[in-house]
Amino acid sequence: MDHKGFDGDRSESRLYVGNLDFRVSESDIIKMFSPFGKIIAEDFLWHTRGPKRGEPRGYAFVQYTTKEEAQLAKEKMNGKLVCGRPVVVHLASEKCFLDSGSSHRAMKDKKIAGGSGSKSVQTDRAAKIAAIKHKLKSLEDEGCSTKRPRLKSDELTGSGKQSDKKC
Repeated sequence: MDHKGFDGDRSESRLYVGNLDFRVSESDIIKMFSPFGKIIAEDFLWHTRGPKRGEPRGYAFVQYTTKEEAQLAKEKMNGKLVCGRPVVVHLASEKCFLDSGSSHRAMKDKKIAGGSGSKSVQTDRAAKIAAIKHKLKSLEDEGCSTKRPRLKSDELTGSGKQSDKKC
């Protein structure tokens, strides 16, 4: 079997499982999805940095031996309540095309349809830049500035230590 064919079969039998409650563990995922077929791999994602390090990210991937098993699991588990939350289950290969937020989906659709070198995307970017420049100009004209305000003379007197006031 060639490597390219394996990737195609693999992506069709790999599921994205999202909107998981943070109490759901790796073993819970395996228990929930094993009735639908033989699981050959399971990737449970964790935060690796920052304040949430070691906590679950709220999604996982489940790999079955066949695409039929994956399809059955998708049909049976998508939308099922687990710990009070509806689980989102999709084929991993179609995850990037499905989204619940309409505005977010519209942006994705525009990127997919337009491509990276599209004239409409460049026009949209230029319009956004022009709008930001116009807003900055109007703020400057009004006398607004991003610089910190100067201290008043009465604030300069004292012990010479930094003020306890928060700006």
